[in-house]
Amino acid sequence: MSLPIDIAHSEAHGRGAFTVTRDGARLAVMEYRRDAPDRVTIVHTEVDDALRGLGIARQLLDATVAWARATGTRLGATCSYAAAQLAKDPSSRDVFAP
Repeated sequence: MSLPIDIAHSEAHGRGAFTVTRDGARLAVMEYRRDAPDRVTIVHTEVDDALRGLGIARQLLDATVAWARATGTRLGATCSYAAAQLAKDPSSRDVFAP
């Protein structure tokens, strides 16, 4: 079961993140570094214990994939979660660049 959430995106100085916050506290994050104008590498995913098991990490990844499609960005991953999900999910192959 997944919980609908609001995901924010930010990028500055070659680093970016998709985040979930509540009352000013960051509850989940998927961070990336920009490797080239058209390529980023997902480096870290973290979900607060209060949200574990609700599909939040997958929602962060889905938001990242949608952003990559919209911006013509290719995704790599050193984050074990993101790398495994991107490698096994045929729906993300158009943006995944291992």
